[in-house]
Amino acid sequence: MTSPRPPARILVDADACPVKEEIYKVAYRRAVAVRVVSNAHLRVPAHPLIERVVVSGAFDAADDWIAEAAGPGDVVVTADILLAERCLKAGAAVIGPTGKPFTAGSIGSAVAMRAIMADLRVGGDVIGGPAPFRAADRSRFLQALDEALVRAGRR
Repeated sequence: MTSPRPPARILVDADACPVKEEIYKVAYRRAVAVRVVSNAHLRVPAHPLIERVVVSGAFDAADDWIAEAAGPGDVVVTADILLAERCLKAGAAVIGPTGKPFTAGSIGSAVAMRAIMADLRVGGDVIGGPAPFRAADRSRFLQALDEALVRAGRR
């Protein structure tokens, strides 16, 4: 007999996450627990599904907490490529705030591109940052989060 699988959770790399309100709305609608992880105290709704997790200010403390907690059935929301890679290896689904999913097939090239861009910055090259966050990104994120939760529920 197999043991019952734990319900899906949403783990949020929250310090610079522009879609926290959208995450809460989806969590309420689908009755999914959310862990909002940050290095500093952030305001979160007073709701039994939402838990604030404040970690130390140490470098990568929030990433480490999320990577250790993530597993099959979880959905991680982060723009951090290296954290996404760690969570994918743990079996979690990972989506960025713009709705772009990180997958086993795409994470290798994302990590490589991140390394190339870091090398260019170290070399003094002026490169642009990410594109501005738009309403279309918010809409795409909502759809991607909904789809990730449906898939997590099937596992």
